[in-house]
Amino acid sequence: MSDKITIEIDGRTCEAAPGEMIITVADREGISIPRFCYHEKLSIAANCRMCLVEAEQGGRPFPKPVPACATPVGDGMKVQTRSRKALDAQRGTMEFLLINHPLDCPICDQGGECELQDVSMGYGEDVSRFTERKRVVKDEDLGPLIATEMTRCIHCTRCVRFGAEIAGVRELGATGRGEDMRIGTFVAHTVAHELSGNIIDLCPVGALTSKPYRFTARAWELTAEPSIAPHDAVGSNIQLHVRNGRVMRVHPRDNEAINETWISDRDRFSYEGLNAASRLTAPMIKGDSGWAETDWQSVLHWVADGLQRVVADSGADQLGWLMAPGSTLEELYLGQKLLRGLGGRNIDSRLRQQDFSGDAADPALPWLGLPIADLEQQRAVLLIGSDIRQEQPLLAHRLRKAALAGAMVGLVNPYRVELTHPSRQLPAAPGRLAAELAAIAKAAGAGGRSSLKGLIATADSGDVHAEIAAALKQAGADGNGLVLLGALAEASPDFGLLKALAYQIADATGCRIGFLPPAANSTGAAFAGALPHRLPGARAVDVPGLDALAQLTEPRKAYVLWGIDPAHDLIDPARAVAALAGADLVVACTAFRTPSLEAVADVLLPISAFAETSGTFVNAAGDWQRFQGAVAPPGDARPGWKLLRVLGNMLELTGFEYASARDIHDALAAQCADRAPDNTPRAEYPVGTTAEAADGTLMRVGNVPIYAVDALVRAAPALQRTPLSAPLHLQLHPADAEALGLQDGDQVEVAQGPARACMPVHVSDDLARGGGRIPAAVPGSGQLGAQIGPIRVAKVSGENDQ
Repeated sequence: MSDKITIEIDGRTCEAAPGEMIITVADREGISIPRFCYHEKLSIAANCRMCLVEAEQGGRPFPKPVPACATPVGDGMKVQTRSRKALDAQRGTMEFLLINHPLDCPICDQGGECELQDVSMGYGEDVSRFTERKRVVKDEDLGPLIATEMTRCIHCTRCVRFGAEIAGVRELGATGRGEDMRIGTFVAHTVAHELSGNIIDLCPVGALTSKPYRFTARAWELTAEPSIAPHDAVGSNIQLHVRNGRVMRVHPRDNEAINETWISDRDRFSYEGLNAASRLTAPMIKGDSGWAETDWQSVLHWVADGLQRVVADSGADQLGWLMAPGSTLEELYLGQKLLRGLGGRNIDSRLRQQDFSGDAADPALPWLGLPIADLEQQRAVLLIGSDIRQEQPLLAHRLRKAALAGAMVGLVNPYRVELTHPSRQLPAAPGRLAAELAAIAKAAGAGGRSSLKGLIATADSGDVHAEIAAALKQAGADGNGLVLLGALAEASPDFGLLKALAYQIADATGCRIGFLPPAANSTGAAFAGALPHRLPGARAVDVPGLDALAQLTEPRKAYVLWGIDPAHDLIDPARAVAALAGADLVVACTAFRTPSLEAVADVLLPISAFAETSGTFVNAAGDWQRFQGAVAPPGDARPGWKLLRVLGNMLELTGFEYASARDIHDALAAQCADRAPDNTPRAEYPVGTTAEAADGTLMRVGNVPIYAVDALVRAAPALQRTPLSAPLHLQLHPADAEALGLQDGDQVEVAQGPARACMPVHVSDDLARGGGRIPAAVPGSGQLGAQIGPIRVAKVSGENDQ
């Protein structure tokens, strides 16, 4: 029996699947049916009635027009979308929708791209028969990202359904009926979900618009330039809307395999940082009287002479090179090529990692382990050390879809993660994460190799461990189980041990293992060779250089910092600032001026941000995605690949004769032609003792908040005003707070070795006992040490508590 049926729409014979809605078949066939409430990613509401059509089944017409979005097809059905009866119904619906709609199109931000405008041109009348007073609706304050004009709302409820079905947070809802219906928050509060900006795109009228973009441009003044989002390992496809050489706003581009039709608020609103006052617009050299602007020719000669002098006087091993993992593939490739051309070996882009004991065993090209779209097909997923919603919002959305379809999602984390779906969570302080993983491995029947046998055999395995292990085993048998390691695991001093146990669990359950790369090009860095133990194409180095942390614990004479802020982008800011301050030469290539860079650098070289340069990002799934610059960089800033090309030529190094970013991409791609991401370990992981807190100390948990991951996000004012922008604070478990004599709101001094910082206390049982959660990469955190490491806490006396 065939699973297809035949229907007729406007005289055209169409194939359809049983149960499909008329509007779905019509869209596939290119037959236009007007609509407002229908959206292919949302449930069917059928409340706008704009898609009314005439239909008949078995020769018997339906007694009245039916909504195409909510009427399933049947074999032999005939549908008329343009008949007199259908058009009269559609025009009548349009008239009712317009009776209360304000005539403010000239000042509406949606003007020129408004679905209501477009449909009213085809189905509206030029004269209104409505003479009564129009309704007026009080605006909602939804926070710093979304502007509201609720009098324009036509009650399509797309925003409400998005919150309930996609975001998983019912932040918006409808109250009242008929003309008195209102869309808003049930209790006045800011809409704060990390995907909330998508309701701007979903709104078919001007009721919900972008607050940062409001009243700055008209749709017909903008040109759309395709690009790739630079903030996480998804590589969301985006459109940069540009006017007069300036990015005015960002919208999503559809790509079902990567970001579907959505983007995170971080990707949508971070463009504000492109025009921040902290942008570096000219090369600068530090002199006796402070910083002074200079020209490119002079400064590049100065840098080239300085690097050559360090190599001649102290050897190339005294060069340290730290590159942001959000740099383009072309920048990463040329950076390592320049350093190695000088004879250096010390280059790294793993800036938030402190345990590199597994380098020799790590896969050459670690990745997510499967295509992004396949995440929602998994039946069991174990997340190790990952605050997934903060780190990778769109991957969290995919996992939510899997969980709602019945998948088990388990988490082993230092704190309980706020998720929007069912999960099994095992909060454990750093140093105890390995014990929880060993308990899951034991429940899964993992024997463990000799170095792990004792840990697994003595683990205390309980009901939750057994439940997670059983779910993983069942899913693994079907090929739909996954073990993932996230950013908190990478920052752990036990990262090598956590990886060893993760592989044990994956082997025992038959699951795949994957890594959640922390940045846009963390996967690409291995392809480019921007690692101390990897050459381009992820080929092994004969003699590895120093990793990122070793370059700071064993200070070098000279450093090149590429796209980073020492106080916010490194695993141990206090140690980093001290090491850099003692160097003979620090060259900072950056798009932003920051206090910590000005304190440690000798020269500042302005490089382009992502929208101002051409390049390539390799996402978590190993997809190479190229993009072009959409606007010119400000002032005298230059694309980073051009800076490196010129510097390489000044240093008289070979292989820097590239004419374009495409040439660099092609040169690297040729070296990677036979290389593919693969999570198979190359050796057994060495296993040491776990890093636990000593008496009188807690273990700091330094998660990076969603709006602190890089300089561009930190420079975006609207994002920094949201509730998800975390200020510096110490979160304690109630038992730990009681033991220290602390209450919520108390001021404390936190010490990490010689580093000190004062902050308020927040008491919450979401955090595991023995941990102290202090966000990293936020203002004030640069005074502290390692993201995960021992801390001492002391209450600030009353006279200092101001």
